[in-house]
Parts: sequence; C-alpha cells; structure tokens
Amino acid sequence: MRFTVLTIFPEFFDSFLSCGLMAKAVEAGVVTVSRVNPRDFAADRHNTVDDRPYGGGPGMVMGLPTMVGALRSLPRPGKILMLSPAGAPLTQRMAAELAGEDAVTLLCGRYEGIDARIFDLFDVTPVSVGDFVLSGGESAAACLMESVARLVPGFMGKDASADEESFSAGLLEYPHYTRPEVFEGLPVPPVLLGGNHATIAAWRHERSLETTFARRPDLFDTTPLTPDDAAFLRAIPRTRPGRNLHLGLIHGPVLLKDGSVGTVSLTNLDVHDIARVSRTYGLGGFEVVSPLRDQLTLAGRIVDHWRTGPGSRSNPDRAEALSLVRLHESLDAALAAVSGDHGQPAALVATSAKGPATLSFAAARELIATRATLVVLGTGHGLAEEVLARADGVLPAIRPFSDYNHLSVRAAAGILTDRLLGDAM
Repeated sequence: MRFTVLTIFPEFFDSFLSCGLMAKAVEAGVVTVSRVNPRDFAADRHNTVDDRPYGGGPGMVMGLPTMVGALRSLPRPGKILMLSPAGAPLTQRMAAELAGEDAVTLLCGRYEGIDARIFDLFDVTPVSVGDFVLSGGESAAACLMESVARLVPGFMGKDASADEESFSAGLLEYPHYTRPEVFEGLPVPPVLLGGNHATIAAWRHERSLETTFARRPDLFDTTPLTPDDAAFLRAIPRTRPGRNLHLGLIHGPVLLKDGSVGTVSLTNLDVHDIARVSRTYGLGGFEVVSPLRDQLTLAGRIVDHWRTGPGSRSNPDRAEALSLVRLHESLDAALAAVSGDHGQPAALVATSAKGPATLSFAAARELIATRATLVVLGTGHGLAEEVLARADGVLPAIRPFSDYNHLSVRAAAGILTDRLLGDAM
C-alpha cells in the first residue's frame, strides 16, 4: 500500500511514522509513505503557495500552480483524496475499500482550503474525519492513513484482530479486561474466567449489542440483526425518549380550502393511526382537539369502543394504542392536560408544510429531552396563524424542497415522530 501526502508541513508526520504499528509496517514495507511539499513547486523566491480569495473575505486560499505541479509530478497518484470537513464521512467501510487500493494520495489543505478548480482538473474525493474544523488536513490525513493501513494484510500481528474491532461487524466492540483479576474491589466478569469459548463469545456479542444500543443506536440502521439479537435488545431496561412527547391533532382553528379559518370534522383513520404511532414510539399521549361537542362525542364513542368496549376484546393491541387518546375542546385544554401530566408547563411546537420554520429538528430533540412538549399538527389545510403565532417554535416542512408537499396528516405524524425521536429501537 502506497500513501503520498501533499503537505506544506511534511515534518508533521515524523512522529506518526516513527512509532507503533505504523513504524513497523513502514519498516517491513507493508505500507510506504511519501511526503511531497507543494512549496517545492513554487516559482517565486518566497515559495508562496497561497493568495487572497476572489470575492473578498478573511484568510488565504491555497493556489493551484503549486498544488497542481505537485500532483502532476506523481507518476502513479492512485486514488486522490482531499481532507475536508465538507467531505464524505470516513467510515470503517470506506477504510476497507481504500485498503484495497494500490496507491492513495492525500491532499492536506491549509488556510481557507484549496482553490475549488482542483476538482475540475483532477478526480478528487473530499473526505471528512468528523464534524469539526482543524487548522489543516495533516492530523486528519494521519487518522485516515492509520484506519486504512491497519486493514492492509500484514499490518497487524494477527489479521483476525481487525475483524473483532468496533465497526467491523457494524457494531461497537465489547469491553476488554486483563490482570489483576480484582482491582480496587472491581472484579473481572466471571464468564471470562471460565474457559468456555462459546459462552465467552456469546457474552461478548451481547455486550457489543448493549454498547452499540447505548452509545450509537444509529449503527443498527445498517447492521443486520438476528431474531435473538432483537429479542435481547427488547429486554434491555431503558427510558424511552418519547415519554416527554405528546402529539396533538388540531381540528380547529385550522385553515380551510378557501383560505379562511374554521373547523373540520374528525376522521376515524386519523385517530386510529396516530394513536398507533404514539404507542409504537412510546409517547406520553395523543391529544385530539375539536371545538365541536358533537365531534368530540363521536370521537369518544369510537375510542371507547376500542379501549373498553367490544373492540378491546377482539383487538387488544388497538385498545392499547387508543388508550393514549384524550379529547379536548381547545388547545389550551390540551396544553393544560400535558402540563398536568408532567408537573411543568409544556412547550408548544407547531408544524407547517408552508413554513417558515423557527425550530430545527435537532433543537426540538433537545427540547423534548428535557421538557414536556406538545407537537401539534393541523387538519384541513394546516394550522391557523393564531396557533403558529403562539407556538414556542415551528418545525420545518417534511419535504421543504419538494415541488409536491401534500402528505396526509397521518403520514406526517409518523415521519415527524421518527425524526424527532431518532429512536431506532
């Protein structure tokens, strides 16, 4: 495996390449690392590599003449990567793919970055090592090189070691222990001392599942789980993030088709389906609001049929979902009920397919984590302005850049709940 690093600070890598497994791999010829300084291709006596940005603004930009000269001097650059916070995230999968390359060239930017025309002149792939900004690409390049090099055959003393590490199987790694057997009253888990390799393997797999579930549940999106894995995860005691979240379905005041403000009728399917969403995600409740008494009476009959009537005996799952439904004559009554449940004033978050948004999904997730929150959706053609105006925030439309944005309120409730909780399990 051959790495070439284009950097104006080639000495940055001296320590990195002279210790640990990286040093052994270089000495053994498993990987080679060449450093090329763009300053060596400068035409002026000051070896200038940067200049002021067109259009103004702070900082300097690395220019093309020296960077292009450095790249064109390479006989076999292989795959060219630029370390950049605007790049695709570096993952274990990407590292494994890069480990199959014969050669990789890394561009380390400085200042405000490299003149963007570099992408027009070469096939360059930007790569990010995280959602943060560094002073230059050198430390990110070292991170990438090590993550890739350790997957090259011969890099590690035992190649199988890489197969058991975090992300290799899509999960975080299990915890490790060594001597002494007891340290300051803390023992090594007894299962690791018994010598039963099958039992140890099963224990380690369960700990890997637990660790991933607690720290990176998003990894389950791309990791296939067996039925036993799913059963194990379901049995883990946990506090569900949806306990503070209540959904509210507003039938008035809402916008009507002609743009006026009024009230629309309840729909049986809306009540059923949003109740099932609320139960599936472990929400605090589902609040249905209508100022029309006859509509509330009708809704009450529907809910009672499934919650305590004949429907509850024929379909217990439906009864469990409908038990979360409460009926209110006004938004104020719904807010008061939610506030009473949690012993604190509930936040009101509104939704709109038309915007403008005043609260991001990330900020809403933080709010729900710490405070009872009623997220209201409008029937008809959306919530009336008077509801939007009193809300603590308005969420973005589900498809803000689509030329068609007319989801049913039932579909919108499911999608919004999933985005707000981010709870894969």
